[in-house]
Amino acid sequence: MFGVIPRSIWSKWSVPDDNNRIRLDCNCALLRDGDHTVLIEAGYGAKWSEKERSIYAMEDRTVLDALREVGVAAEDVTHVLLSHLHFDHSGALTEWSDPDGGDESGFTASFPRAELIVQKRELEDALANRSTMSRTYLRSHLDPVLDRFRTVGGVGEPLPGIEVRPVPGHTWGQQSIHWSDLERRYVFPGDLCPTMLHAHPSANMAYDVEPWTNMLQKQSFLRSCIDEDSVVLLDHDPDNPLATVVESEDRGGRFELQPASGV
Repeated sequence: MFGVIPRSIWSKWSVPDDNNRIRLDCNCALLRDGDHTVLIEAGYGAKWSEKERSIYAMEDRTVLDALREVGVAAEDVTHVLLSHLHFDHSGALTEWSDPDGGDESGFTASFPRAELIVQKRELEDALANRSTMSRTYLRSHLDPVLDRFRTVGGVGEPLPGIEVRPVPGHTWGQQSIHWSDLERRYVFPGDLCPTMLHAHPSANMAYDVEPWTNMLQKQSFLRSCIDEDSVVLLDHDPDNPLATVVESEDRGGRFELQPASGV
């Protein structure tokens, strides 16, 4: 998760377990305006073997469970916006057709009414498996819902009040997602900056397709959060999913993230 930064350093930031794993969440957002029920990100879903669950220490809970807990059925979701299509962001787009049928049952759409919105480049790369990892773009998450995708080419407003902007680096087609409520402006940067610790300039992930590009993009993004007074929704931070950006005077103007207050 920290790329070129050695374990002797990052393990002081985030203490690993005996298998060298650190705590991470898959944080999603639910937006409703009376006409639309919009889910931002879908998490890893439930289509995993026990072996795969043990490798990643996956919790037996998905975004579908989280939605039910706040009284939202999968059928209520009208749109799903995705920063990118790695399995930990798009896995829950599909589910077993028969939960008890195993591999023989096939997959179906988890959100039967939802339109899926992503950058055109991201969908193309996902289908071609252009990645530093061979098992992060998985067709089982995408093929059953390919006809539901609407792609955006660059900056756009795919839904009223929701803007997307390309933020390449982690993937070539990743996008950030921006919206406002009555009081604050929010932004979801995806894996451009997945946790509070990743505000550090060198804290890129080892599987970013272009670490240098990601580092520059991240610095530009953090500056824009200050300029636009945006609250950042961090997709993988397990403790502080909502953060604000500050510029540290005693660290040469380096950007830092701190837990958002009053949100």
